[in-house]
Amino acid sequence: MILHQLIDYDTLRIIWWALIGVLLVGFAVTDGFDLGSGILLPFAARTDLERRVVINSVGPVWEGNQVWLILGGGAIFAAWPQLYAVSFSGFYLAMFVILTALILRPVAFKFRSKREEPAWRARWDAVLFFSGLVPALIFGVAVGNVLQGVPFRFATDMHIHYDGSFFALLNPFALLCGLVSVAMMVTHGAAWLQLKTAGPVAERARLYGSVAAVAGIVLYALAGVWMASAIGGYRITSAAQMTGPSNPLLKTVELHAGAWLANYAAHPWTMAAPAAGFAGLLGALAGLLLRRPVLALLAAALGIAGIILSVGASMFPFILPSSIDPRASLTVWDASSSHLTLFIMLVVTGFFIPIIVAYTSWVYYVLWGKVDEEAIREESGHAY
Repeated sequence: MILHQLIDYDTLRIIWWALIGVLLVGFAVTDGFDLGSGILLPFAARTDLERRVVINSVGPVWEGNQVWLILGGGAIFAAWPQLYAVSFSGFYLAMFVILTALILRPVAFKFRSKREEPAWRARWDAVLFFSGLVPALIFGVAVGNVLQGVPFRFATDMHIHYDGSFFALLNPFALLCGLVSVAMMVTHGAAWLQLKTAGPVAERARLYGSVAAVAGIVLYALAGVWMASAIGGYRITSAAQMTGPSNPLLKTVELHAGAWLANYAAHPWTMAAPAAGFAGLLGALAGLLLRRPVLALLAAALGIAGIILSVGASMFPFILPSSIDPRASLTVWDASSSHLTLFIMLVVTGFFIPIIVAYTSWVYYVLWGKVDEEAIREESGHAY
């Protein structure tokens, strides 16, 4: 028996669909408080010393957190090549804006304290705010567009045609999803700042984080109602070929009102995802109000995971639906790499993910504790 045949092709496809969800959640949870702290920088910190406190709270860990983004992008490229090709070409300008923000962030970290002038530091503070807000907003906007369907199609030779534009992505429902993303990142960032800082910074973060948590709950509920009442979903109308070739054009698909809610009715256990989204944001709100930073941070992470997983639970088996040619929609069953490739990647991932988790856990253990304002004032013990 060939080794990769120990796991069925359809099972591997499901495993990799779940792993992509895990990697996306890993990135959102770990890098989420970095982005949220950047958004809160001009609000929670008002003096140069306070802003250095915020920056130094995330400075030692933000680079390691972005490993999850690299892992997610690499996994999509290798496990779901058609998804990678369509999304990265269709969302090219949006991806460029996100990457610009993410590239500017380390530059701001490194250059902000190189000069003493207030104007110099204020400009880099604005860059840090921009590099936190823009990715959080655009990632949410992208999810909103995926739920509505993306305007792409395949030619008979499988050449991809994308008929949309950058500004078409900024539609009302997608912007609502972007605001949900910003709200949950700000909540997460506020919980982190309450954990890692003290005094006025922590108190202001607690205030803004509480507002963001309430906004996140309301906006997430509004997005759910909007999706249920006005956003059509997709469903496969032909027999699904779970072990068939990765050719999206071999099936038939139709747009159907309420299709994104069908999985919840068919599999009630999937309701755990949106329930975790609401419970996490509520728990984060309680943790912030009660000054319980660990509770707030863990609950915010749960809320982020629940919100992201609720999208996957709603859309399964679709990964990227097409709004102009539903038949071209990418699903778990027709957009993956080969059986052998998925198996090899699973073995490699099973080896490296535990190492990354162990190393990350060790880093956070070593760096545990609050950022010391006095040490920053004396220019000792902190990098930024």
